[in-house]
Amino acid sequence: MTDVAENEKGYGSGSSDDGSQSHQAVFERPTGLKGLYYHPITQVNMLGFVCFMCPGLFNALNGLGAGGQVDSTTSANANAALYATFAFSAFFAGSINNKLGSRLTLLLGSTGYALYIGSYLAMNIHPNAGAFVIAAGAILGICAGLLWTAQGSLMLSYPTEAQKGRFIGIFWSIFNLGGVVGAAVSLGINFHSTGNSVGNGTYIGFLVLTLIGVTIPLIMADPQKMIRTDGTKVTTPRHPSWKIEIYSLYVAIRTDPLIIMLFPMFFASNWFYTWQFNEYNGALFNIRARSLNNLVYWISQIIGSLAIGFLLDRKTLSRRVRAFSGWTLLFGMVFLVHIWAYIYQKDYTRASIPPESDKMDIFDHGYVPRIWLYFFCGVLDAMWQITAYWIMGAMSNDAAKLAHFTGLYKSIQSAGAAGVWRADAIGLPYMNIFLSTWVLLVAGLVFALPMIHWRVKEHTELEDETIARMDDFGHIIPAAELKEGGT
Repeated sequence: MTDVAENEKGYGSGSSDDGSQSHQAVFERPTGLKGLYYHPITQVNMLGFVCFMCPGLFNALNGLGAGGQVDSTTSANANAALYATFAFSAFFAGSINNKLGSRLTLLLGSTGYALYIGSYLAMNIHPNAGAFVIAAGAILGICAGLLWTAQGSLMLSYPTEAQKGRFIGIFWSIFNLGGVVGAAVSLGINFHSTGNSVGNGTYIGFLVLTLIGVTIPLIMADPQKMIRTDGTKVTTPRHPSWKIEIYSLYVAIRTDPLIIMLFPMFFASNWFYTWQFNEYNGALFNIRARSLNNLVYWISQIIGSLAIGFLLDRKTLSRRVRAFSGWTLLFGMVFLVHIWAYIYQKDYTRASIPPESDKMDIFDHGYVPRIWLYFFCGVLDAMWQITAYWIMGAMSNDAAKLAHFTGLYKSIQSAGAAGVWRADAIGLPYMNIFLSTWVLLVAGLVFALPMIHWRVKEHTELEDETIARMDDFGHIIPAAELKEGGT
């Protein structure tokens, strides 16, 4: 087999951190406007805008607490349904993505967000439409599993190894601009309101923007035509049957079992939203303060994503040093945020601040330090998610394998989120949810540490790319055979 044939199937694609390339063909990148369109950064920017308009605005809505409503029960139940179906669909979404292609998977995934936001508008018009909101949440869970798996596969396979932190940071910044814009719209509409819920205008604005986002996958480039900035081709999934594609999920776990040690980190990665959004922002503040907090939260996500992306891509540090540095920073942030949060959480309960009670406004005494806590909550969230993605990206450059890994990430993440949103819906004490958040974050980091030590290498070798070495019949071609065939 020639080098060109190997690279067209994706074997060993992606240069190492030091720029070296072994057993890889280099292709000439297009120039002019075509080169700009097919540039990996352009495509990652477009990917970011899909998530800006869809999950970004969903986050802005959720970040208001209770989806902008007074009573959080319907929102919590909708989120529980959403993450339960999300957990199921994401488990198999890697196989669906690899079979249907990332653009179609993104398109199908984005439609659920428009339906979900529309359901809140329906409930504002018809207060008895709570069942529709919960059903829309369940449908969105299926769609979200598809969207986020396709997103993770593209985001991690388009950059070279030396660019992965930067590309993740770019994506995360654009994605969270959706939260910023959504929060700014909500703040502008609700700034003169001292009530506890949002009006129809907020939901209509969100819905229009989300529908625009649904169209973006239609104009994105075909991943098969993408060439990285170092001239290597992006791996494209190529399995001809559903049977082989599902089998490749099993192979990905069997041949890289240390991914299991990241499962606690995955499980904790959306757990904290329930306390942050409902038990803190939704419980303590009126709609004006919630809207401002929400805006600050998503701005802080951009700051946090750029900061951790810069650290994880520092060329003056080895990849292993960057991995351990990111872990240490996360560990410190977890304790900073949760010691600070405990100071406030110990002073209130569900019974002490019922939904219809007077809530804290932006001009009240004590508001400023509380919004600063929310800022650091957003920074921690961005750093946690990007570090998790970066570690997976350090394990492989193969889009098919990364689709499976990101599908597992979203599946396990959503299983945890479904549990904690349901716990909120049935009225588990705020302190219990808060303490469980803190414990799970620490546990996730403790389990990830030995995995980083054993699995994160200075660059990805052909031996690591098991799925890329799988032929159309499910047989794994030995790396040595491929290397000999390419010489």
